[in-house]
Amino acid sequence: MTSRYQVYRAALPEVCAAEPTRMVFTGDANGRCEVFTWDARTRRTRQVTDRPHGTLHGAIDRDANVWWFDEDQHGTGRWRFQPFEGGPDLPGLTGVPEGEPRGLAVGDEARVAMGVGDGRSTAVHVGPRGGAAREVTRVDGHATLSGITPDGRLLALSGAAGSARAVTVLADDGTTRAVLAGDGNGAGPGGRLWSLGFAPAAGRAELLLVQEVNDQYLLASWSPGTGLAIHSWCAFDSEITARWHPDGRSLLVRQDRHGRSTLHRVGLTERTVEPVPTPRGTLLDAAPRTGSDVHYLWTDTATPPRMASTAGTPLPPTHGIPGQVPGEHRELWTAGPDGPVHSLLSLPEGRKGAVPAVFLVHGGPGDHDRDAYDGVVHSLVASGFAVVRVNYRGSTGYGPRWRRSFGQGVGLTQVEDLVAVRADLVARGVLRADAVGLWGTSWGGYLVLLALGVHPGLWQAGVAVKPVADCAAAYRTTTEALRALDERLFGGTPDEVPERYERSSPLHYADAVQAPLLVAAATRDAKCPPGQVRDYLAALRLAGVRHESMWLDTGHDGYEADDHVAVLRRAVVFLDRELRGRPRTTPKTPRSDRSGDSGRARSTAPAGTGTGTTHTERSSGHAEGHHPQ
Repeated sequence: MTSRYQVYRAALPEVCAAEPTRMVFTGDANGRCEVFTWDARTRRTRQVTDRPHGTLHGAIDRDANVWWFDEDQHGTGRWRFQPFEGGPDLPGLTGVPEGEPRGLAVGDEARVAMGVGDGRSTAVHVGPRGGAAREVTRVDGHATLSGITPDGRLLALSGAAGSARAVTVLADDGTTRAVLAGDGNGAGPGGRLWSLGFAPAAGRAELLLVQEVNDQYLLASWSPGTGLAIHSWCAFDSEITARWHPDGRSLLVRQDRHGRSTLHRVGLTERTVEPVPTPRGTLLDAAPRTGSDVHYLWTDTATPPRMASTAGTPLPPTHGIPGQVPGEHRELWTAGPDGPVHSLLSLPEGRKGAVPAVFLVHGGPGDHDRDAYDGVVHSLVASGFAVVRVNYRGSTGYGPRWRRSFGQGVGLTQVEDLVAVRADLVARGVLRADAVGLWGTSWGGYLVLLALGVHPGLWQAGVAVKPVADCAAAYRTTTEALRALDERLFGGTPDEVPERYERSSPLHYADAVQAPLLVAAATRDAKCPPGQVRDYLAALRLAGVRHESMWLDTGHDGYEADDHVAVLRRAVVFLDRELRGRPRTTPKTPRSDRSGDSGRARSTAPAGTGTGTTHTERSSGHAEGHHPQ
């Protein structure tokens, strides 16, 4: 079957190790994310999945079997597979209970391992592909299977990067071979630790790691014979991720720095680091292939994502991607107490003087805005707004110190950075001081609500999508992984440090809000639960604050086009009315923005090094594989 599809967001195809011309990617199929195959020899695609609510997780193993996670509306399900050329849908392993996906890894000779979570614990099951499963371990809380050796004898399980069990290496019978700690704070030796998968070379068990040490990110590795080795000669000053080359001897490192990306080819034995030339902008994904070929997915603010191969390998075409974003795109550095705050600024075409503006606030908090295409930016700039994207303190891409900077309190520190950038742009004559709005999703939505309450006179409108509205209530009803994140950020639970949660909670300031507000929430949101949003809306009503609300029948990470487009259109109309004082017809939505939740990237993952990460932020997107979080 051939299909006219749109590559879903920015999904770099994953390649079969034994047959590099066979690939798997996620693409848009009539408004839903689905899994497709791509054969570079025939240049033909085939749609593999067709599920009512779409399919987000896809992979391909060494034998060119296509894998996907068959989940329900609540994110619970099982791994399935079928041959590359098509055939019946088969269970990855039999006897595995339904659960949340916590990683998939397939070694040589069809040895399969998969992590499955139930909200309280994580279990790892192993067995022959399609055969009976055997549970080898179960751990409390959230963990992710992050790798398997080619012979299937060793597994890597990732816990919280800053915990005493950041990475556990297990034998296939469940015996613990090593426990690697990451319980330092990153300011000295022994900081946070992330697992990036085993080398694909047969007969060798070497686990690739990244460790935060002395405010840098260092490559590291573990093997049975030598234990943990820190490669201090290969250090980076901002977040990195890395992948093994298919030969198992060298690495491709992708660094996120100051809102942009660079690639480096690293030889561990030779101790060499060489840059890989790519255009200025953001690499949403990159992977080394056979020989010197590198596949990467590039974009900048003005240009939608484009796939490229340094060796000219044919990659899936990107049907339906719009043209360049109109307007002028700049960057801005604003003085701040912990160093300059970096912002990305997009201005409408033909701007004369100060204009209405929208601060598009990223989530996380361990994330950052990139010099990358965003359908929401496109829609707002095309509608005549300036768009400001601030990489406030706590954002990634600016080094560990910046990420740990919460000196004025959780959320309050970030709001002060938004206020500083607003003042800078108003003073420069770029923004109208009487027409500035805020728009954020997830933790970004939280910051919108907090800013409207803490500094009510500075903002004229706000849009909060799937937000945290009451920090203590969200803690008590969210996922275990996010409770651990809150405890790290606040320094304890709501019972232990109640004043910190209250001081940082938007609900505490609800009666001070002056600007009209649009709140979009999800009825099945496990990360930012609906109950605490309803309590906040009730507080707004009690205070007489003008507001609107809309409810989506989705979870936090919903990826159906209709929901996304409904929020986008209503938000743009709302902001146009409140910031420019006139009604407006429904805006035209860029075609690439019709298939997801937040205009951000999604990608498939190889079924040889594990598909999951230890990502525990509330952000709805930027799912970019193994990245320090």
